[in-house]
Amino acid sequence: MATTAHQSSSSNNSNMEKFLRSWRQDAMNKAQYDSAIFIGDKLLAMTKDDNDAFFLAQVHFAAGNHTRAHSLLSRHSLINRNPACRYLAAHCLIKQGLYSEALSLLGEHSPRHLFSRTGEEEGPRRKTSRTTGNNTTTKAGGDGKVKSRLRIHDGQQEEEEDEGRTTRKYEAAMCHLRGLCFAKQNAFDRAKEAYKDALRIDVQCYEAFSQLVKNNLMSPDEEDEFMSLLDFGSVGSERGEEEPGDYTHMLYQTQLSKYRHPMAFNTAVESLTTHYGLEGNADIMLARADQLYTQCRFKDALAVTERVLEGDRFNFGVYPIHLACLYELKRTNVLFLIAHELADSYPEEPASWLAVGIYYFATGKIAEARRYFSKASMMDPNFGPAWIGFAHTFAAEGEHDQAVTAYSTAARLFTGTHLPQVFLGMQNHAMNNMTAAEEFLRTGYGLCREDPLLLNEMGIVCYHQDRAKEAAAFFREALRVAEETESESGAWLGARTNLGHAYRRLKMWEEALGEFDAVLREGGRDAGVFAAKGLIYLDLGRAGDAVEVLHEALGIWPQDPIATELLGKALEMSMEGGLGLGGEGGLVVPGEEGEVVVEDGKAGEGNEEMDRFEEVIEQRKKAARERVAGRGRNGGSLDKGKGVAGRGGGMRTGLARGQGPWNAGDMDMSEEE
Repeated sequence: MATTAHQSSSSNNSNMEKFLRSWRQDAMNKAQYDSAIFIGDKLLAMTKDDNDAFFLAQVHFAAGNHTRAHSLLSRHSLINRNPACRYLAAHCLIKQGLYSEALSLLGEHSPRHLFSRTGEEEGPRRKTSRTTGNNTTTKAGGDGKVKSRLRIHDGQQEEEEDEGRTTRKYEAAMCHLRGLCFAKQNAFDRAKEAYKDALRIDVQCYEAFSQLVKNNLMSPDEEDEFMSLLDFGSVGSERGEEEPGDYTHMLYQTQLSKYRHPMAFNTAVESLTTHYGLEGNADIMLARADQLYTQCRFKDALAVTERVLEGDRFNFGVYPIHLACLYELKRTNVLFLIAHELADSYPEEPASWLAVGIYYFATGKIAEARRYFSKASMMDPNFGPAWIGFAHTFAAEGEHDQAVTAYSTAARLFTGTHLPQVFLGMQNHAMNNMTAAEEFLRTGYGLCREDPLLLNEMGIVCYHQDRAKEAAAFFREALRVAEETESESGAWLGARTNLGHAYRRLKMWEEALGEFDAVLREGGRDAGVFAAKGLIYLDLGRAGDAVEVLHEALGIWPQDPIATELLGKALEMSMEGGLGLGGEGGLVVPGEEGEVVVEDGKAGEGNEEMDRFEEVIEQRKKAARERVAGRGRNGGSLDKGKGVAGRGGGMRTGLARGQGPWNAGDMDMSEEE
């Protein structure tokens, strides 16, 4: 009789446990955390089961009760007995800002024995056999084996996952947490390795992959190498399927640098949109907008980001690219509206204050822009666009030392991107530190060889070091890369103009004229380009043609001093039949301290006199640059050719446009004076 009563009691308890778990799960599904905690506490008191304790800790974590969740796990001695509990405990400590304690709990070293064995001997995309519990170890457990007894309840069924696979996933997640702790301690190299270890253990640990690409921790070359070693074949291998691995690989491919392998990116996007119906997915559209922005197709990129925001106005991941496009297209009214809406609705989001900063920057209010860029960067120290915008404000005011410091901070935080190195090179060039400028640009070139902006800047530095042949090679490479990536031709008028000047310096007259004519066809009337053509015609002794194009230049900008002097010279040559270069007193050129008289040329000496005339212009230009640097004005009058190009919102603000259309050439005195 007593046995029957005991069985009846056990049956009743079993039914009650099932009822309480169902109630608890229903509360969780409705985000009613107080109810879930209330019922979960009663269930744990009834069962004393580790699974119920773990579930209650998860509810506390979801409700933001991180201290209570950690205390519960400690009180039931679960932290050292199971990787899932240790992961949750460490996550609780990180949420409380206790990074050292979390790292102490996690350990500083990754479980390398869990790395997927892909690579040289078996190929990057092989399928792996299922990992069993016999070859997994964790920090806890004296014999190196852990028997996981936790079963996650969903209210309707109970499933015990494969022990080895579950352990691997939690160990990978702990590698991700380990990386977060290292990043908070400014150990960025160790953070990067921890994130990579997470993916080596479990390629589906997207949080670690997101940290790598969002924070630009890997260069394009590193991305290629690392992706080739990841074991995408393990995804779905327990079911003997290859498609899930291919799908995951394509998703990751869309998140990588847009400077490399545009065909692979387009293929992945096409497959995802055609076969899997992701044509309207925000992440896929954002990746496409990122590619369009790197190609300087700002209108096309803006159209894509607008489609994303139509579906979700508060998708903060899209705003860095969206705001950059608006800046490039000078849509200040739209920037104003977006900045107000975001600041009013989401003041806790860094993207809101980025929008405010970009609006002020676009309207020339540099001090206000700096304040809001700084606010965004303090809210999220890893928010790349805010750091770059902050540095741009110093560059815009010619505060080169402060700009260099800010760009250097960005270079330290985002080691995988070349853009801070490019901007550091620009600042040193503005200060006439050509050796340092070239060093920074070559460092950037080592990280990325496919950015036309970088190639154009390297050409400019070589040009000003009287290395015209090398400069021409860089300008040609910039145009080749821009053409291969299908960039808008108008975006690279600067590089084409600079190439024309390099050809002129090399006395390749016809090639130089061809480049200048192409610039005029694609970019419209430009006084500087007409003046440059006039100088070439004078070098060729074609005074009549020089007079014609120099009149065009002065028709656009009547105060152009260089075109004025060249026109006087051209008229003089034309009157003398192109043989003489001056009258009795020679050609008078306004100099730095007064007038510089270039002596009369004689028949047959025209080219020598033209060379001397160009030297005078070059000296004036150099002196003007030094005055600009000395006064602290913005030295960014180089022709950048395009805006700031980054990735995935990591380093993108679009705030560094070239000031003039052809400033690498001899004739940019007009800009600097």
